[in-house]
Amino acid sequence: MKITTVCVHAIRLPLKRPFIIAYASYEDMPSIIVKVETDNGLVGLGEAVPDQNVTGETWESTYTMLVRNLAPVVIGENPFDIERIHEKMNQTVWGAPAAKAAIDIACYDLMGKAAGQPVYHFLGGKYHTTLSFPYVLSILEPEAMAAEARQAVAAGYDSIKIKVGADLRTDIQRIRAVRQAVGPGIGLRVDANQGWENRANSLLALKQIEDCHVDWMEQPVVADDLDALADIRRQTTIPIMVDEGLHGTKEMREVIAKKAADKVNIKLMKSGGIYPALKLVNQAEMAGMECQIGSMLESSIGSAAGAHLSLAKKNIISNELAGPAIISRDVAELVIHGSQIFVSDQPGLGVELDEAVLAELTDKSEQVIGVKRQPV
Repeated sequence: MKITTVCVHAIRLPLKRPFIIAYASYEDMPSIIVKVETDNGLVGLGEAVPDQNVTGETWESTYTMLVRNLAPVVIGENPFDIERIHEKMNQTVWGAPAAKAAIDIACYDLMGKAAGQPVYHFLGGKYHTTLSFPYVLSILEPEAMAAEARQAVAAGYDSIKIKVGADLRTDIQRIRAVRQAVGPGIGLRVDANQGWENRANSLLALKQIEDCHVDWMEQPVVADDLDALADIRRQTTIPIMVDEGLHGTKEMREVIAKKAADKVNIKLMKSGGIYPALKLVNQAEMAGMECQIGSMLESSIGSAAGAHLSLAKKNIISNELAGPAIISRDVAELVIHGSQIFVSDQPGLGVELDEAVLAELTDKSEQVIGVKRQPV
């Protein structure tokens, strides 16, 4: 089996509600969908959702890099040769993890389809029996976040994730208001997305929310300051999770050596796909650190890839694959009921592309055949 064609589609996924975090506000989510075709007629689906503040990639640069650089080097390769494919991509382009993730995910989809097996069977089999994700609250006024949290609990969610990082004083009010609104029995996670910037601000805030029984605090300081993260971890009773500060194996080694976090948030878009993410899970397990599979609000394609990985690994104790629940017009359908994700046992990722919706949402697209490119 050889890869013959790569089709690249730049799309914008509409959202049910604005997604507001510390460094950006989104009315829709820019995404890149890839279709990787083989000489035996199979088609693998992949997705890239870049974030210039996290991965250093833009929607435009990711599209161009896939078309001009990465797609041409995987033509002729066997999707099962995933380590070779990653090496070829790494030799062609430094970094660009979201772009590489699109190819990686499509290759796993192809492996599953060729073997007649779901992707999780390539990752260790089905360890977990169920998957659930939290309700994610964008940054709003404290009262509005509290009201939305109450509605989420009434709808059946048993865990809430709060986005903060806009203003320290108001962030403390947000966290306290949400905890009061949902009561003591609901899980509560807080994510500053680097918005608290430094250790002084973070320690001040964490001291004032210790009685809120937060499950963990995610990335309170800027990504490249692992020393500050380690210092904060030593001085608070709230477990600390690293997110933007962790991309690949190099950062994981530093996080472990510095004892900078209790937990790690692994995102396929940060690591470069399923294959590199597996290495991070193994590193974390050896260090006694639990993992979460995070999300960049991918469609059902990217979310399905994260769900297969989450299902397979014992050390992945949570996920935040909320994209399909927030996207109002999806290009595929990952089955979700309430906060529960149901991973298909069909071959590959187990999701089918809706070509009509893809065409509707596509801004531009190109097809790479060998070294040739042409508009789709």
